Amino acid sequence: MAAARVIDGKAIAAELRRSVAAEVEQLKNEKGLTPGLAVVLVGEDPASQVYVRNKARQTTEAGMRSFEHRLPASTSEAELLSLIGDLNRTKDVHGILVQLPLPPQIDTRKVIEAIDPAKDVDGFHPINVGRLSAGERSLVPCTPAGCIILAKSVQPELRGLEAVVIGRSNIVGKPVAQLLLREDCTVTIAHSRTRDLPGVVRRADLVIAAVGRPEMVRGDWIKPGAIVIDVGINRVEGPDGKSRLVGDVAYEEVAQVAGAITPVPGGVGPMTIACLLKNTVAAARDQIART
Repeated sequence: MAAARVIDGKAIAAELRRSVAAEVEQLKNEKGLTPGLAVVLVGEDPASQVYVRNKARQTTEAGMRSFEHRLPASTSEAELLSLIGDLNRTKDVHGILVQLPLPPQIDTRKVIEAIDPAKDVDGFHPINVGRLSAGERSLVPCTPAGCIILAKSVQPELRGLEAVVIGRSNIVGKPVAQLLLREDCTVTIAHSRTRDLPGVVRRADLVIAAVGRPEMVRGDWIKPGAIVIDVGINRVEGPDGKSRLVGDVAYEEVAQVAGAITPVPGGVGPMTIACLLKNTVAAARDQIART
């Protein structure tokens, strides 16, 4: 059996960033507006530092303003909430992203709820979550939005497909299920308590794996020809003692059965920041329309 088509997230994300940059240029020329993204990092988490650095670089490459706020790990909840209040009131800032995870002394829920929903480019505020659930226009979480774009790069019309989402997190599982419903898919959310999980997954024309367990989804779980989007990013130790990144899908096995599959790395990951930039431009457009 021929191996699956590899969905190149890097190339698709690069195309989306080019589209965003063109829209930014149009906003500058037509409205005199430069979208601005503020990213807040609390503490010294190495992975978060890499993410923030990449976000800042890609924001400026797209022609937008980047506002970085790096705070010590000892920052109090009150100090962070005060900064968010300032950013909510700053007209040059159209999008606000607080990098997670936060230190234990800070209540993540309070921080998310403090962000102006119109500037919530992560799509995590309860108002945006509710709008997404109700099928209304909203800022959509970036990783789920990227998953849909990747799936549609293989099959532009998703209507009628049976989709199985493995994982029920607020960050990926639940919002991607809502987006799939918008696309008129028949959606099942599966998780660790699902009975006969392999059998449920085997029905799917489209599988989105976001469970956080390395290589959990095996080749014999997959319907021949299915589209498989692997959101997982897990660091495991190889036979040689060196660590490597793997997804939630056993790539080599699944690639022999699926019709198309995202690699890890180079699949969903690059789409997240590209969708963040897209959300920032959308937020800027909405904010200027209201003034």
